[in-house]
Amino acid sequence: MTHPTFSTDLSRLIHPRSIALVGASDRPQSIGGRTLSNLLDHSQIDGELYLVNPTKAELRGRRCWPSVTSLPQTPDVAVIAVPASGVLAVMEECAARRVPFAIILTSGFGEAGPEGEQAQARLKEIADQAGMRIYGPNCPGLTNVNQRLGMTFSPSFPHDLVKGPIGLATQGGGLGRNVMQAMERGIGIGLWASTGNEVDLQVADFIHYMATAPDIKVIVTLLEGIKDGPRFLAALQCAADNGKPVIALKVGKSEYGQRAAQSHTASLTGSAEVNSAVFRQYGVIEVDDIDELVDTAWLFARAMPSEREAIGVYCSSGGTTALTADAVGLAGLTLAEFAPHTTELLRSKLPDYAAVNNPVDTTAAVLSDADLIESTLGAVAADPNLGCVIAPIALDYGETTIRMAQTIIAAQARVQSPIVPIWMSDRLGEGYRMLVAAGFAPPRSVGKAITAIKRWTEWGQRHRGMAGQSVRRRPASMPQAPAGAVRNLSELEAKTLLGQAGIPLLPVAVARTRAEARLLADGMGYPVVAKIASPDILHKSDIGGVKVGISHGLQVELAWDDIMASARHHKPGAAIDGLLIEKMAPSGGIELMAGVTRDPVFGHVMTFGMGGVYVEILRDVTRRLLPLSAADAASMVREMRCFPVLAGARGRPVADVPALERLLMGVSEFVMANAERIEEMDLNPIWVGAEGEGALPLDAVVVERGVA
Repeated sequence: MTHPTFSTDLSRLIHPRSIALVGASDRPQSIGGRTLSNLLDHSQIDGELYLVNPTKAELRGRRCWPSVTSLPQTPDVAVIAVPASGVLAVMEECAARRVPFAIILTSGFGEAGPEGEQAQARLKEIADQAGMRIYGPNCPGLTNVNQRLGMTFSPSFPHDLVKGPIGLATQGGGLGRNVMQAMERGIGIGLWASTGNEVDLQVADFIHYMATAPDIKVIVTLLEGIKDGPRFLAALQCAADNGKPVIALKVGKSEYGQRAAQSHTASLTGSAEVNSAVFRQYGVIEVDDIDELVDTAWLFARAMPSEREAIGVYCSSGGTTALTADAVGLAGLTLAEFAPHTTELLRSKLPDYAAVNNPVDTTAAVLSDADLIESTLGAVAADPNLGCVIAPIALDYGETTIRMAQTIIAAQARVQSPIVPIWMSDRLGEGYRMLVAAGFAPPRSVGKAITAIKRWTEWGQRHRGMAGQSVRRRPASMPQAPAGAVRNLSELEAKTLLGQAGIPLLPVAVARTRAEARLLADGMGYPVVAKIASPDILHKSDIGGVKVGISHGLQVELAWDDIMASARHHKPGAAIDGLLIEKMAPSGGIELMAGVTRDPVFGHVMTFGMGGVYVEILRDVTRRLLPLSAADAASMVREMRCFPVLAGARGRPVADVPALERLLMGVSEFVMANAERIEEMDLNPIWVGAEGEGALPLDAVVVERGVA
């Protein structure tokens, strides 16, 4: 049997030349009826629209065909709006006609229990055999606003038709429509894909499409879960390669949210920490709520950030000016220092009692003079030392606020730096409506505006930092966990593997007898550490299984007695190999840790941070997907809150950061070389000495999975 060729090009789905609506209906409130209305009354279809209904000869003056089989030509897209019980038969017909794409609006599949899951699996089988791509099921459809095409049953489609450069990819329909209705604020969203159960096509596929779509400038996604990690990463990589920002809101960060997301789309929600690490690693802007997502996306749609990061503040209320300046400072952003000519113009135009240094407080005395506001605001926005201007409007003041809106619109027409008006009043007056009509989409609070500007600025910094660098790509596929059973390696086995991989270690060996323990210690030179050697005892310190600072042979023998007695008491059934003797690390140094786990979606993830007992208390950690690049390793070290300690804060010796980075790279290379067998590992603590002294794992736990 030959395998079908699957189309990865979605252009015929998003810009179809012909559409078949299967289940077209004259019942206006049915899914088939609403979809028919959106296609006939509110869409601009360039090609053919075929209506399929076996019980109707015609609908609304257009011929109906009894089946997909009877159509005079094979459509690019079949929009399926029949009851769940009839979907499989329709899909069989589509497969026989080699229809490239099917949009299944119908619910009652994977989200509906075991029978629905079986039917959904059969959908995928039918499509796979024919090389057909499925969008859905259990979705509201696909909306191409820039082409004015609504293959959707949503009654909101006719009202959400503001074209624009934002592409939106979601799994759920309700939150997606919520973002679409930000059009009421002047937002333009050109394409919305809401993928539902994702039996085949996923959010990742539409991110990938939008990454190269000429009419999409900014990509927005709302995620409940990620089913295919490599596919998702490839999409993010494509967006990064094309310089398009991706703004993501991931639900399911708490246990409550995870349960809700799973019941909604049956998606894997994954670890919130790992998902956030993926976003950071691929330059995705992660936001926490819908309004933050909308504010941030529209700022990117208006202008991409430049190397000029400082901010100007222009206001006519002293208290609002101070509030905004505070928010800028608290966010870690910078107020611009105006060029001399800007300050001179402001001083010549504004009253003596106005504040002309950034932030600018014009005072209310100028609100009656629109020309004066336009000239001074325009001068601030044109200043060469800033990247954007914030213009907070504290209240709706009738004609005065209308004039302020007019001046903002006029000033923006003459400058490139975005002016960000903030409409702070709950009274949405005419001035607000004018700003919306002009495409400003004013944020509704100072905090929301500053959050969006901070996200915008930070993305620009990262993007410029990557300029000229070769972009590292992850493997096209990552190994899933093999079927074999897991096994905890002994510490000696673990360290032997690490040593063979070139990771520096202290001398270590296992003594089988009391006398051998002393002999090994004498050979290594004191001081040494003694640890229980047992595959059944991972947390040795918890049972008194570790002695440190052993300085002579008699102490070795006493340590043997104490550790063995403690092990037998706390773990009477544990298999004991003997006593591990290891050369003790030099005095001083800092304890850190590095751990690796296998994420079910993305593969191996490294967690790095403060070690010893502090890792669980302080939780000063950072994460990356493996493999690491040298830049990843350097960033991980510097992202920790404790990095100033490594850098020599308060007279401490500067730590051997290069050795630490080499160690992280070595661990990454070791795991990737043994990806199928490494289930997890934990190096804690890692001793890091002063410059030139190195970085050494003092304890090592490796859990491997045998390949069945």
